[in-house]
Amino acid sequence: MKAIGVIGGTGVYTPDFVKDASPVKVETDFGNVELIKGTVNDRKVYFLTRHGKGHTVPPHRVNYRGNIQALYELGVERIVATAAVGSINEGFPPGTFVILDQFLDFTKSRVETFFSEGKVVHTDCTDPYCPEISGILKEAMEHFGYPYHMGGTYVATEGPRFETRAEIKAYGILGGDVVGMTGVPEIVLAKELGMCYASVAVVTNFAAGISDHMLSHMEVVNKMAELNEKLRNILSFVIPEIPDERHCNCAKAPTSGE
Repeated sequence: MKAIGVIGGTGVYTPDFVKDASPVKVETDFGNVELIKGTVNDRKVYFLTRHGKGHTVPPHRVNYRGNIQALYELGVERIVATAAVGSINEGFPPGTFVILDQFLDFTKSRVETFFSEGKVVHTDCTDPYCPEISGILKEAMEHFGYPYHMGGTYVATEGPRFETRAEIKAYGILGGDVVGMTGVPEIVLAKELGMCYASVAVVTNFAAGISDHMLSHMEVVNKMAELNEKLRNILSFVIPEIPDERHCNCAKAPTSGE
């Protein structure tokens, strides 16, 4: 069976749910990428930590193109990503898992495409997240009885600063449910290569202006540590359940050129 890619966000730095783990280095057009190879219930997995060892890479400096290309070159067609997020929607309190289905992009300085030169390519992102993997994430939530929402709009901001009260208010008016700093362009790059991408967002705090205190990265890290076992359980359930044959539209030539 084909390998599954797992991208760990803040608080998910080691694949302790993966057996027979060993390091792998892939040379890409955008630099070397270090991953960990292993298995989950005999399913091959390639895991990478988005922020590097020891959380040393800030969100605006993540090697998004290198990471996605490395997984692609390893034969990965399907990616499950985690994301620590702040909640804009008061119905999504801390401790809630959100299976994302849409995004709003407010990043500023990132290269968001593999097609910067040579030819013009337009990628369909009408429904960016893979419905098949998202459905399996829902099954995992139901299986374990974890609090979750099926569907939610992720607001991607540049970072590394947290947002202002006014920004969060505006994002809420536009339909945003949660806010983070890394989901884009990661998902767009995966779509350009015809890969399936699904993301489980972990609400660690209420966003600026909704929270009753100043925000800190340590609050996010501490909440992720508290929820880490649940997240391990979710990934351990989902990975073996992902079918080898894809029944979604993610692989159907999502790009068109001029």
